[in-house]
Amino acid sequence: MTADPVSLLPHRPPFRFVDSVDELISGASVVARYRVTGDEPFLVGHFPGNPVFPGVLQLEALAQAGAIGLLSDERYADKLPLFGGVEKARFRRLVRPGDELRLEVSLDRLSERGGWGQGQATVDGERACEARLLFAIA
Repeated sequence: MTADPVSLLPHRPPFRFVDSVDELISGASVVARYRVTGDEPFLVGHFPGNPVFPGVLQLEALAQAGAIGLLSDERYADKLPLFGGVEKARFRRLVRPGDELRLEVSLDRLSERGGWGQGQATVDGERACEARLLFAIA
C-alpha cells in the first residue's frame, strides 16, 4: 500500500474532496478529512455572499473516502470505483468555508462488481451529512 492513501484516488483537484486519511482498514473502513477553504470556485455562485458547501459534494466527499478504503484492498487495486447510487441521504447542518469535514465510511457487501458503504460527515462532532452509498467497480 502507498504511504499516502489519498494518492489512491483517481480524482485530482479541483474535484478531489479528501485532504488526508486519519484511519484506514483496507476493504473495511476509512476516516478522512476535507477542509472547505472558501477558494473553491463553485462557492462564488453557491450562494453569492453566503457560501455553502453543496450537499451533493458532501456525498461525493464520502464516496471518495470510501473509494480509498476500497482501493487500499489488494482485490480492488488499479480498479475504478464509480458512484452507483445513494440511499437515505440526509443533510443536518450547513457546511461553510473554514469548516473541516470528518468523513467516516464503513464498507460492506463487497463483491467483484461493487458494494455498499455507510457514511457520515461531521463538522466539530456535529453531523452534517449521512447516507448509504452504492459503488460499482469498472
